[in-house]
Amino acid sequence: MDLPAALVPPLSFPLTPFTDDDRFAADVFAAHVDQQIAAGTSAVFVACGTGEFTALGRDEYREVLGVAVRTAAGRVPVFAGAGGGPAAARACLADAADCGAEGVLLLPPYLVSSTPRGVLGHIRYVVHDSPLPVIVYQRANARLDPATALALLDLEQVVGLKDGLGDIEHMQRIVATVRTSGHPRAAGFAFLNGLPTAELSARAYRAIGVGSYSSAVHAFAPDLAHAFARALDSGDDARVDALLAAFLLPLADLRDTVPGYAVSLVKAGARLEGIPVGPVRPPLVEALPEHVEQLARIIAAGRAVLA
Repeated sequence: MDLPAALVPPLSFPLTPFTDDDRFAADVFAAHVDQQIAAGTSAVFVACGTGEFTALGRDEYREVLGVAVRTAAGRVPVFAGAGGGPAAARACLADAADCGAEGVLLLPPYLVSSTPRGVLGHIRYVVHDSPLPVIVYQRANARLDPATALALLDLEQVVGLKDGLGDIEHMQRIVATVRTSGHPRAAGFAFLNGLPTAELSARAYRAIGVGSYSSAVHAFAPDLAHAFARALDSGDDARVDALLAAFLLPLADLRDTVPGYAVSLVKAGARLEGIPVGPVRPPLVEALPEHVEQLARIIAAGRAVLA
């Protein structure tokens, strides 16, 4: 089983908009996804971390996927987040296939910690009869070692590994083990950088053979996300450094001030851009007014670099 398309960064992880009376705002979401695609992303990953997967009911989850698939209309592949316990995650994969998604990002199992072998067993259980290609998200309690990462290649449905741990040496061991294994799927297996504000670590990950990355910035400032990616691809170190200094490093510092800002600050940024994505759902908390003002200044500083 192959990926439905090359995952050229920056990858889009759209927000899930809610109305003030706590309903899924389907029209806003459709417009948001359309804007993300028009900006030039190679894939959209909906109902994932930035899309508040854990806050969605099953009917809402299916509606989010359906709207995304209809809006994309084949222009780019739509990947669906899936997670929870093994049975719940397996049900998500079935829903994703039924709704027309072209792939799945498998989030860590709910709450329970285990060994790398146990995580591999969880993945095997979830994907065993899925018709969709699956990218495994390694983060939190879903940590693989090189041997179990290599064993993923024996699962036909698993086509890639997204890293959210940020341990470069550990990830280098995994990449090298897979690429030099001689496994018939080794060359085509995908590796993605999935750290928050992944642009900060894009150079380091690229050096170990992980060129693709997710971009939360793309959800509220796709112009800045693509400008950074173009500079990185072309070797324009001066522009990469300027965007890091003026925009990405201050953004990451602000993100780190409050737990959950990796989502709520992105929603605040989208609202600043005129996208009525509404509030976050608990336990996330809204960005403080002074932090929203600071975010507006950071976005303006990033665009000043491009001017």
